[in-house]
Formats: sequence, C-alpha cells, structure tokens
Amino acid sequence: MQAGVQIERKGARASPSSPVSFQGKLGCVELRSFAVETLQVNVGKLCNQACKHCHVDASPKRTEIMPRKVVDACLKAVREFEIPALDITGGAPELIPDFRYFVTEARAIGANVIVRHNLTVMHEKGHEDLPEFFAENRVEVVSSLPYFNAAKTDSQRGTGVFDKSIEAVKRLNDVGFGVESGLTLNLVYNPVGAFLPPDQASIEADFRRELMARHGISFNNLFTITNMPIARFLDWLRRSDNETHYMSKLVNAFNPATVEGLMCRNLISVDWTGRLSDCDFNQMLEIPLADGLPQTIFDFDLGKLAERRIVTADHCFGCTAGAGSSCGGAVSV
Repeated sequence: MQAGVQIERKGARASPSSPVSFQGKLGCVELRSFAVETLQVNVGKLCNQACKHCHVDASPKRTEIMPRKVVDACLKAVREFEIPALDITGGAPELIPDFRYFVTEARAIGANVIVRHNLTVMHEKGHEDLPEFFAENRVEVVSSLPYFNAAKTDSQRGTGVFDKSIEAVKRLNDVGFGVESGLTLNLVYNPVGAFLPPDQASIEADFRRELMARHGISFNNLFTITNMPIARFLDWLRRSDNETHYMSKLVNAFNPATVEGLMCRNLISVDWTGRLSDCDFNQMLEIPLADGLPQTIFDFDLGKLAERRIVTADHCFGCTAGAGSSCGGAVSV
C-alpha cells in the first residue's frame, strides 16, 4: 500500500481522516457540489438477490423498507425544488409496497425517473408486468449485467442469474427498451474481482456485439462502475487478502480529471429512513452531510445543499481511479 494510507479495521467503515487523504490528492482544496440535479433515493435493503459485490449488503433477509411518509417527503422535495431527476435504487426497489406509487407520482410531477433494476426481480410473483409498467411510465432502466456469459455473471450474482437476466432483457426489448423507441435501457458492468473496469467504450462494444450475436438482445449504453471497498465487497477483499492491494490500486490510479464530473457534485442521496448523504456510498457507511446542513429529507433546503461541502473518505478513491466511476459510468473518457 502507498505509504501513509490507512484503512479502518473495525466494521466496514473507511477512515475519513487517513494521512494520505482524498482531500490531500486535491491539494487540500475543498470538494463542493455545484447543484442538486438528481435526488437518489435508496428505498431499502430488501432484495431477491445477495450479490457478492453489493455495497448495500442487500438480500432477501433484509427488512429495511422506506415508509410512505419518507416517499412523500422525497416527492415533495422533487416538486417544490424542481429537481430534474429521481433515481430510485435499493435493494430491489420494486419490492417495497410504495414503489409504483413513487414512480407514477414522480412522473406526474414531471421528473425523469431512473430505476436501478436488477432484471431478475421481474421473475418474482406479482412483478411479471414490470416491463409494461416501466414502458407506460417511460422510466429509464439501469440494470447490472456483470458479463455476457453465464459463468462470470453467476459467480458474482448467484446461480441461474445470467439466464434470468437475459430473459428479462428480451422482455424489456419486446416493449421497446434498448431499441428505436425512446425507451432507455442502460446496462452496468462491475468487475468480478479486485481490479478496475476496462475502457468503457471498448467493453460496451464487446457487450453489444456478443449479446446481439448470442441472444439477439440490445441496449442503449453500458456503464462501467468500480466496486467500492465497503460492505460486502470489502468483506471479500479482506477474506481474500486483497484489501491492501486494492486500496493501493485505487490510490495510485487517482485521476484529477475525474473530479469535475463526480456524481456527488450534482446529486444528493436519501436513505430509507430519510437521512441525507453526499452519495449512496457515504450513506452505506452512515457518513452524514457536513455539520450545519439539513440532515434529513424532511428539512430539505436546496439553497443550503446545492453548493455544500462534500464529506470524503478513503472509499472516494474508487470514484476517481482511472477513468472514474459514477452512477452514469466512467467520468473521464
């Protein structure tokens, strides 16, 4: 590991005050947001899968589910402050009781709704019509597909997930997603091991060619996202004795060109209880917003949050390594 870099050994939380810090890489310049253009809402940790890389530590055994009062508070913030995009994630967000209410109300407000959809959930009872629901509401669908063959996908997401995912993409294609209809289907590539994603454009071309040739399916874009050294992926790094190697790789690959486009600079994150964080990763580590700022969706104040100081920690190197990583894929291309 690069000299001076420290990692918190207790639990899954990274130290926000390591001697070689993210702020140090920026030359001690404060990282600040410039807008809140996306409200990203993690509606809970209940999921029909338990993926090895999951930074949320989601699974079928989790019981955290966003209640209606928090959903309504999120909708109020989107409406009153005219936030352009609502990004709904989980867990499998479709599994909470108010998911469809959340989507339809947000669309009625005029927000662009993005759903982080794991593909296999549409095979669960009561969710078979999700492709039609997404199409009716013109939702932007973002779905993880670790690779274009079964072995690598199933090793990360569980046995049989690849076949179910391919069938799900076919169903989305059938109603117009990923084809010439204006319905957007973006796929997400996460590395299976302790390494950075490849060049986004190159692997997107590979996915596009192989998925069409092997399965006759199409999509709009492929996003490459770096696995963050937190929660379940951090546990795997420690069990496999890869933590030091991986953190060193992230720190040494720091790319200052990614800082301008970091997702935390125009996004704010809401957890299932309504607490605010600078991003979904800070949320999972229970790192709150900076002191003096509104801390929950119930006291949301765009004037105070739009140009806020962003709280950083060691895991932030995951978003600035190489071409960078965001909810929309590579940052510097």
